[in-house]
Amino acid sequence: MLFTLLDKWRAPAPKPERVSWLSEWDYAHRGLHSGCIPENSPSAFAEAIGRGLGIECDVQRTRDGRAVVFHDWEFDRLTDETGPVDRRDAAEIETITLSGSSDTIPQLGRMLDQVGGEVPILIELKSAFDRRIGPLCMAVQRALEGYRGKHAVMSFDPRVARWFKKHAPKTICGLVIKEEGRHSPQAKWERRAALWHAKPDFLAYDIRDLPSAFAASQRARGIPVLTWTVNTEELRERAIAHADALIAELEGQR
Repeated sequence: MLFTLLDKWRAPAPKPERVSWLSEWDYAHRGLHSGCIPENSPSAFAEAIGRGLGIECDVQRTRDGRAVVFHDWEFDRLTDETGPVDRRDAAEIETITLSGSSDTIPQLGRMLDQVGGEVPILIELKSAFDRRIGPLCMAVQRALEGYRGKHAVMSFDPRVARWFKKHAPKTICGLVIKEEGRHSPQAKWERRAALWHAKPDFLAYDIRDLPSAFAASQRARGIPVLTWTVNTEELRERAIAHADALIAELEGQR
């Protein structure tokens, strides 16, 4: 009861009408990618739009302060290039081809133009806890200026949601959580402290941690719980039972 009251005070639940659309969609994890369609690529986003799925994507900040849609800190896994993403400018990054395709890495603004509000977008900001988050958040916010489609931002870093709450209060913000089997008093306190700092509109929870008493308590008081990455029928059933929306990969994507 004490923690319920503290949660209500320190991290109030959003108004239902603000976040109701989040639970009306399934979201394609990094777009609807497969062996011949790279993750976080224009082709993957086109496939998701064509299937009527929302899109989850990842963004990094470039050296010149732009937001590009790319998951890893370095280029090595997904391209023929090497080295950190944040050591190059956006114009150069946009010429880099994603392995096994003709797609190149898009800036967030170009991805938003492609989606054009047809489906909702969840934008995960890839933040390092030992770096300032302001420049990354500002890069994303600049790309979002004027965008009218349904969208939300989220991050493992609670400072991201806190930044958007202060500087872009109309933007829906989420906190990404994975418990990784950590259930000690210290781990539980860290999760709650992150919640209180972020004051999120929703949680994006690792499906491997569901069911979770912490997630269930937040969901019960009106904070939607999305869950990732749902990629089997067994996980889909678990997600339907314990979450409000799925961030999923279809069979054959893995």
